[in-house]
Amino acid sequence: MADLLIELFSEEIPARMQAGACDALKRMVTDGLVERGLTYAHAQAFATPRRLALAVQGVTDHSPTTREERRGPKVGAPDKAVEGFCRSTGLQRDDLEIRDDKKGQVYIAHVVTEGRAASAIVAEVLDHTIRNFPWPKSMRWGSGSLRWVRPLHSILCILSREDGAEVVTLDVDGIVAGDRTRGHRFMAPDKFSVVSFEDYAAKLKRARVILDPVERADHIWNDASQMAFAAGLELVEDKGLLAEVAGLVEWPVVLMGRIDAQFLGLPPEVLQTSMKEHQKFFSVRDPKSGQITGFVTVANRETVDGGATILAGNQKVLAARLSDAKFFWDNDLRAIADAGLEGMGAGLSAVTFHNKLGTQADRVARIEALAREIAPLVGADVEVAATAARVAKSDLRSEMVGEFPELQGLMGSYYARAAGLPEDVARACVEHYQPLGPSDSVPSSPVSVAVALADKMDTLTGFWAIDEKPTGSKDPYALRRAALGVIRLVLGNGLRFRLAPLLAVLIFDQKMCPVYAAGNWDEQDLVALERLKRAIAEGHTFASAMTLVKSELKNTEVSMVVFQEGDETVELVASSASAAENLLAFFHDRLKVHLREQGIRHDVIDACLAMPNNDDLTLLVKRAEALAAFLKTSDGENLLQGFKRANNILTKEEAKDGVEYSFGPDPKLAETPEEKALFAALDQAEAAITPAMGAEDFGAAMQAMAALRAPIDAFFDAVQINADNQILRRNRLNLLHRIRATCLQVADLTRVEG
Repeated sequence: MADLLIELFSEEIPARMQAGACDALKRMVTDGLVERGLTYAHAQAFATPRRLALAVQGVTDHSPTTREERRGPKVGAPDKAVEGFCRSTGLQRDDLEIRDDKKGQVYIAHVVTEGRAASAIVAEVLDHTIRNFPWPKSMRWGSGSLRWVRPLHSILCILSREDGAEVVTLDVDGIVAGDRTRGHRFMAPDKFSVVSFEDYAAKLKRARVILDPVERADHIWNDASQMAFAAGLELVEDKGLLAEVAGLVEWPVVLMGRIDAQFLGLPPEVLQTSMKEHQKFFSVRDPKSGQITGFVTVANRETVDGGATILAGNQKVLAARLSDAKFFWDNDLRAIADAGLEGMGAGLSAVTFHNKLGTQADRVARIEALAREIAPLVGADVEVAATAARVAKSDLRSEMVGEFPELQGLMGSYYARAAGLPEDVARACVEHYQPLGPSDSVPSSPVSVAVALADKMDTLTGFWAIDEKPTGSKDPYALRRAALGVIRLVLGNGLRFRLAPLLAVLIFDQKMCPVYAAGNWDEQDLVALERLKRAIAEGHTFASAMTLVKSELKNTEVSMVVFQEGDETVELVASSASAAENLLAFFHDRLKVHLREQGIRHDVIDACLAMPNNDDLTLLVKRAEALAAFLKTSDGENLLQGFKRANNILTKEEAKDGVEYSFGPDPKLAETPEEKALFAALDQAEAAITPAMGAEDFGAAMQAMAALRAPIDAFFDAVQINADNQILRRNRLNLLHRIRATCLQVADLTRVEG
């Protein structure tokens, strides 16, 4: 057994590529060793800005000798076929065995592959790894053809055993592997040799290099936290920045500075974002006020003045950066003082949202109209919600968001307060983007919920109207995230409304945009269209809504372009209905994923989706949760089996007889006590289920269903369904229909597995 140590020493590797490079090095080398017959016990990869390292413990010294028997062509086959078989095995024709087979004699090759020394295999694997390494970006240098993320300087590759270390013989475009490496670029640049991984890591640390990125990150965080605590401050946690900074230094030296007083009036998020994006500084805040008052920077070397010169230079650059941020902030506040927040957003009319969906200003107008419709459904003030919708995107035209796009929404909330708008409006500016992902929080303020729903539903219906749906793994407009956002907003706030009519109206509006622009519409035309949309929103189908509007306008002299045979608008109505159904199915797919993550089986969800009003998401989830809980009980499992037995028998007999046994069974024809008991149990269950369903108490309805378990089991054990007496047979089949109809009131149990 031996331990393998590899180091690939180069110019600085970008921090964002280091973690992926570690994974790739470990995977490519270990997979290559195993494919060639070597085994190992454990492997771990490391990265610093200047090196990738891999330590593999317990590598076998040789690959095993293998013997393989291969079947070749038939005896008498063309010479070219036999010669090709010989080449593939490395044997001569005289080395082949002739063996009898079912269809005649065939050639058999006995291929022996001799084992190889670990050093030869490692050299082969590492050469392939270096030449085919999957860097996101790579470069060539000098006159060679080798590509690496930055110029590769040296290769360390040794196999360590108890009796010493063996240097693996390897030459990659003139870079010869050895047992030597270098320490820190400035503090310990001299070369030194190593004999094992432990020796390597220890000597690197003495040479001012911390090999493990996790150790570097912990060192940075601990030093920075203690430094801030000693000053009565606290470090703002940022795991992404910590990982990035740990990838920028080999020997982290933490320094803390203060922010100039002239910049302390900036919003904390502006200070934090500016320092993070431009300088890779950590923010330090006053725990009492929450104000960002200082910063932490991480140098890559120790200095004789304790980092004073480095800190002074950083503070000078930071002052310039924060001066820019202050300039943007002051200009934005002046713009709001002059024209208000809506005035700031006026420029959105010059910003294209999508070439088929208009400008950002067009979108804001649609979101405002939709927010007015949604506000009563979520308990929000209609006018406040409309105001929030009008200004929620205004900060996209601010100078601050132009410089820091990640602050969109957040800056809108600051500007809304500066403009004297209600706090609900300010909150909606930032919260209407939420939830941004499955782990993001869901807003609960009614105004924020109304605008957030309007924003996401406008996005979804707009791209559905122009047929830009997600396909496979491609989702360029983040429509899956938008749908999940709508679902979480509805469920998180317990909202009750039907999606289907609303989606149909919105898609129709989006599709009508070019027709409105091109057509010569008079006032009565537009009134008719608005009535058409209202009818759809009230639950009418497109066909009945069209008929309704026609009948209302039959005595008017209006050129109804909408209702002219073959008119484009009629086609838009039909395609809107189809697109709305498709979009609702998309919502259901997203809901399935969401509920599966919460432990609700797909078949349970499908059983509930088959029920009426499946576009009321809160009702749908309430039903699915109750059914899932019920099926986990013994009563639920057994009742399901009884239902399936009744349904299977009934379905089979209806198909055989060509009739539907749905006529009410007569209890007077019941012969056995078990049959009479089932009639009584069904009467009792239906008396409890009907009001429970009316009250949407699915748990109570299923509890009433559970009482049917024993009577149904007893009925099947004691009663012959297909009796010789046809009157009794029909009555019992009608009784099975009653069992099925009773159980199907709660969910479509035919879709439940088991």
